[in-house]
Amino acid sequence: MPDTITLDSLPHIPIALRPVARARSLSLRVSSLDGQVTLSMPARLPRREALAFLHSKEAWLQAALARVPARVAPAPGQAILLRGEMRRIVAAPVRRIREAPGEVQIPETRAAQAQAQLAAYLKASARAALVPAAEGYARALRRPITAISLRDTRSRWGSCTAQGRLMFSWRLIMAPPRVLDYVAAHEVAHLAHMDHSRAFWDCVAGLMPDYREPRAWLRGHGAELHRYCFTARPTAESG
Repeated sequence: MPDTITLDSLPHIPIALRPVARARSLSLRVSSLDGQVTLSMPARLPRREALAFLHSKEAWLQAALARVPARVAPAPGQAILLRGEMRRIVAAPVRRIREAPGEVQIPETRAAQAQAQLAAYLKASARAALVPAAEGYARALRRPITAISLRDTRSRWGSCTAQGRLMFSWRLIMAPPRVLDYVAAHEVAHLAHMDHSRAFWDCVAGLMPDYREPRAWLRGHGAELHRYCFTARPTAESG
């Protein structure tokens, strides 16, 4: 467990202290996803100096935390983003979760477990959409995929290894379908180019000529997909 510290003005906010061997200065960061606060610092810096730095940044820290969007624990009566549309969560006389115009219907008998039920549904839906999308692009590129996995990642929407293993964030199912397709094309293009060179982007364009629009959506709205908490903010830095 990382060492943490709190300020008297923010007693409910644990600040993780992250010693960095080559760091020459202190840097304070507030996560855009969940408001987690991290102070990176030189490895041998005395703790009292780290605390003094935090006190000098209290006003900045409070302002940065205030800009972090509140997290939402999906439940009946609330709305959730799904396939690019806001849909109201409704407890209905259904046997399993189903999508309806403007709604996501969950079984009345399982409304108390709405978050776990929705998370499972989103993961299954993401796999059902991402696997054929990635496989289709891979066939077009004539490159093999060795495995596809889904995770709830914080820092990336997908990844590709030199061995042909693709990973995607299951939260992509909340984005518009073309955004999900773009991430699939992006990662499949890495099967041919393990970098972000001009050749790589030409490959992406060959798979999805209009990739710039979904890419821009993800950059502008991607943080919204992390607002939803299935168990219960803009990135800012100060140095």
